[in-house]
Amino acid sequence: MLTTDLKKNVMKRYILLSMLVCASVQGLCQKLGRITISSSEQSDILTYQPDKTLLINFSKDGKILNWGTDDNWGKLLDYMGRVEYYSPTDDSAYRGKVKYIGQYQISYYASYDDFTMSGKIKSIGSSNFDYYRSFEDNSVKGKIKSIGTLSLSYYSSVDNEAYKGKIKMVGSTSISYYGSFDDKAFKGKVKSIGPVNFSYYSSFDRREYQGAMKPGTTYSPYVDGIKYFVRN
Repeated sequence: MLTTDLKKNVMKRYILLSMLVCASVQGLCQKLGRITISSSEQSDILTYQPDKTLLINFSKDGKILNWGTDDNWGKLLDYMGRVEYYSPTDDSAYRGKVKYIGQYQISYYASYDDFTMSGKIKSIGSSNFDYYRSFEDNSVKGKIKSIGTLSLSYYSSVDNEAYKGKIKMVGSTSISYYGSFDDKAFKGKVKSIGPVNFSYYSSFDRREYQGAMKPGTTYSPYVDGIKYFVRN
């Protein structure tokens, strides 16, 4: 039969183990969960998921666009939880910007950091953000280089005009695009994401079909733990 002291020690160990498991699960939940890729390089959206319901959208250069909860149709519903902002007395690079969404704190690079990073997301929850610096290729400088342990790379200024500056790699997942020498109806559009291929109606098809995805092509594949939305 367990003594009182032994029971207390067992209970303490159980509580500690439970806390560690919860922290581990929460850390695993916090990740880049979605990427929306469009024909326009400037319109790509990355989505961070601190938990199962909260979505935070931001651009490839680390600027928050909006946030909310998922309605399962790719749209955001208004977030009804806690939202706090940095005060007017904080650093000029992030004063007035959102500081907390729910329990998750958002920090930003300060006015004295590299100008390609100043005012951009530095961290969300447990994930730190890093960026390509001012001395790097013009098509990538200022864009997100990594989120936590996940790295991102982009096509450079010497690559094809139709896809330079677009996302090239997300972790180990490669993304390819149709180039400027391909049919004008789908040049610059996503060609493949990892093992998933995309096909489109060409300029020789009926006008209302040109550039649209062909039947059987999914616009929202799930690849290596990330949900991709492909927009024309």
